[in-house]
Amino acid sequence: MNHVLSRGGLRRVFAVCALALFAAAALWAQTVQFVFTSDEHYGITRKTFRSGQNVDAAAVNAALVSAMNGISDLTFAEDGGVSEGQKVGPIDFIAIGGDIGNRQEGTQEKAIQCSAVSWNQFKKDYIDGISLKNDKGATSPIYIIPGNHDVTDAIGFYKPMYPATDATVMANIYNMMMFPPAPLTKDTYNLSADRVHFSKDFDGVHFVFITMWPDAGERAWIEKDLSSVPETTPVILFTHDEPNVEAKHFINPNGSHDINAKDKFENILSEQFSGKSVNDPTTDEQMALEKFLARHRNISVYFHGNDHWRHYSEWTGVDNTIVLHVFGVDSPMKGTVSANDETKLSFYLVTIDSARRLMTVRNCLWNADPSNSSRGVTWDDAITVALEPRPVY
Repeated sequence: MNHVLSRGGLRRVFAVCALALFAAAALWAQTVQFVFTSDEHYGITRKTFRSGQNVDAAAVNAALVSAMNGISDLTFAEDGGVSEGQKVGPIDFIAIGGDIGNRQEGTQEKAIQCSAVSWNQFKKDYIDGISLKNDKGATSPIYIIPGNHDVTDAIGFYKPMYPATDATVMANIYNMMMFPPAPLTKDTYNLSADRVHFSKDFDGVHFVFITMWPDAGERAWIEKDLSSVPETTPVILFTHDEPNVEAKHFINPNGSHDINAKDKFENILSEQFSGKSVNDPTTDEQMALEKFLARHRNISVYFHGNDHWRHYSEWTGVDNTIVLHVFGVDSPMKGTVSANDETKLSFYLVTIDSARRLMTVRNCLWNADPSNSSRGVTWDDAITVALEPRPVY
């Protein structure tokens, strides 16, 4: 049977559709949504991925991006989180937590690929390959911070690398995120002068992105950045390292403070380590961060990569004077869990209700059925936290 609508019927259908679109747009306007992933590690292989063995990082990351590109059309589960049961819709930005390339360790005869090759592969997959859109219909911007492998490729390491240095990834991150008057190159990039740190505002939430970890240098920059941000504004921090930072990333406290095979410090951060050995605890450094966060109570959430596993914790500092919501994310190549169980490969989709100051972090399993590459994302757990400034202890 054929059904023919009158002009009046068509007008009513169009009106209903317009109201539905308006309601969806109003809902999305009240939320901020972003994707967070980290530790792409181009240059190495996964032992197994789908039906393959020793699968190159380029293939794995391309599959991740393909799954990521489909999330806007999904509907959230009834999981108690922000926007539950609603269509996902627009994505405001994608955040990358560092370690784009794997450290180019080895000799000329056999080395992990250099930073330049890793950057080109990353650019193809993420910068050129992401098709997610924001609420204005434009391609969602990508915000990138460096990881320790990226920095080490630029400044050198205590083990052989080939080439000995290649700052391609660091120079390109700096150019994309910092917009220098003259673009840097792998030959002009300088770690001490060219730190990546920037901030963005979305619907009353302030997002801060820094190089590696909130060391003395980055804290000074954050202090200046927050000087114009009201103390009631929620602040979310993106770093590579976890709050309980590793000693080896600090500047060598011994001898000439260089990078050497005896001391094994990597000289990635901007301050000298308070101890003597890479095995010493970072108690003093963590205490300095704790005191800083105690002064800035609106920094309530901390996203990081580096340790390669998806987890949530509340960091209270050395002296237990704060409570910081901390989210570590999975790595597509080095996942502590997913490296041995590819069905656990994941990234985060984060949805913020800025009016109610609630944030839901959903773990997105993007390879739950390795035999079905078209399956896309499967919802895993969802964690909801408040973005209100932390109480004084």
